[in-house]
Amino acid sequence: MFASLRIRTLLFAALVTPTLAAQQPKDGAAVLERMRAAYAGKWYHTLTFVQKTTTTREDGTKNVATWYESLRHTSAGGVQLRIDIGDPAAGNGVLYTADSSWRIRDGKLAAANANGNFFLPLIEGVYVQPIERTVREVQKMNVDLSKVRTGRWQNRDVWIVGAMSPADTTSPQFWVDQQRNVVVRAIVRLSPTALYDVTLDGYVNVGPAMLATKIIMSAGGKVVQEEEYSDWKTDIALPESLFDIKNWKPGARH
Repeated sequence: MFASLRIRTLLFAALVTPTLAAQQPKDGAAVLERMRAAYAGKWYHTLTFVQKTTTTREDGTKNVATWYESLRHTSAGGVQLRIDIGDPAAGNGVLYTADSSWRIRDGKLAAANANGNFFLPLIEGVYVQPIERTVREVQKMNVDLSKVRTGRWQNRDVWIVGAMSPADTTSPQFWVDQQRNVVVRAIVRLSPTALYDVTLDGYVNVGPAMLATKIIMSAGGKVVQEEEYSDWKTDIALPESLFDIKNWKPGARH
């Protein structure tokens, strides 16, 4: 009898475990914590890739450029992203963190800005840095982390953080695939008049981690920028000097 009871107990546990795992998180911080926990100790610490960047002007004409990108998770916490725009030897590019950016022209600092790359905490930092830091960085996107609802995106279940109604398409928000624990969509305001709808697609496995390889940014219902990644490499040695804005040397062609 006891053996039969134990079997029934195990079967019941097996049945309810997926349900418990799928329970709705209480807030956005809990969603971020799920993302972190899913890849704890598994995420890469450096990443390089080549990006084909297609921008569409207001008149409908397109410009295609090649960018060379290098990313690292720093020992002090946070993420740095270097972008060489065009030939790295030309010395044109930008360095991003979550809250700042520096633009380089001809190898010299041309401008510094207090606005950073909002996506770094969501697609990179969340998996490596303390959750408290990620929450602080994401809050700068003006996402209301108290709001979480379930939804569907490309026939997959997602958590939607920052909006409670399907009709809300203007509040800052990010969508997280429930099974893969990666961001697949985000709606962000880069300025009071610039509302962008960003989709992250083409996910591939890079070791035990994942990488979105196709990004589409839209504004006003029109695509303004498309990004396609290739030749990605993870956990390769990247010197600190590569991210030095005071001594911007040509980056490597990945």
